[in-house]
Amino acid sequence: MKYKVIHTTQYQYAESVSHCFNLANLVPRNTERQRCISSRIMVSPLPTTTKQRTDYFGNHSYHFEIQTAHTELSITAESLIDMQSSPAALKLDLGMSYGDALQYLKLSDSVDVMNAKEFLLNSPMVKISDELADYARPSFALDRPLYDCVAELTSRIFNDFQYTPGFTTIATPLTEVLAHKRGVCQDFAHLEVGCLRAMGIPAKYVSGYMETLPPPGQEKLVGADATHAWVSYFSPKEGWIEFDPTNDLRANNQHIVTAEGRDYYDVTPVKGVIFGGGKDPILSVSVDVARIP
Repeated sequence: MKYKVIHTTQYQYAESVSHCFNLANLVPRNTERQRCISSRIMVSPLPTTTKQRTDYFGNHSYHFEIQTAHTELSITAESLIDMQSSPAALKLDLGMSYGDALQYLKLSDSVDVMNAKEFLLNSPMVKISDELADYARPSFALDRPLYDCVAELTSRIFNDFQYTPGFTTIATPLTEVLAHKRGVCQDFAHLEVGCLRAMGIPAKYVSGYMETLPPPGQEKLVGADATHAWVSYFSPKEGWIEFDPTNDLRANNQHIVTAEGRDYYDVTPVKGVIFGGGKDPILSVSVDVARIP
């Protein structure tokens, strides 16, 4: 199937912005289960300079600079994505065990393993802690299939934590998320990434979109979708496998990947530096994920 994604970010400033530099991670990646057929980014006011590149993590980064004075900034990304069939789920009793995975990660010198081990380290927004290890440990036994361990951890986060928009910000530390058992998809993704790293398993933060469907008999509202976040963990024999703790499922062909990194800091949809603007700019974001017959 194919999807058309329209992601619009708008800023309104109290005072004029004289100059700005921005970085956008809005172009979907090509992965084993998706292909970005086309994508374009439209910015108003028109940028003075633009540049596209592939960053360290393989994401499509769009840099732009505006030298025209402005009080509003609009960034719209339109993408067409071809989704492949979801990969077959591993049989829980046949995958590599957690203990074997730890040994393989320790002893193997393969390129894939060496690259994956970078995602065992602390990152700007995810710090390994005893609290994360204590929460994760009941799901992990050395003789248990790793896939089964991660699936159970995903389900526990889904059941133990309440989805509460507005309770946290992206800067809320994981200690508070653990203490209050509340948050949103970014918090739950950071939590599972931290738990997996604390148990010695490489884990990435994945940013993108998830198709949402309206209640029966109702039409889907344009712009009613939102950005989403989930995790990808590394199994030395099976490769990278994605799980969504917010919805307690393995990522499938309704999950559209935009960017991957150590945590949200690496994959922020739009970030930058402005000169001027005054205090408290107004930010609005609209996302529409439409299935194309």
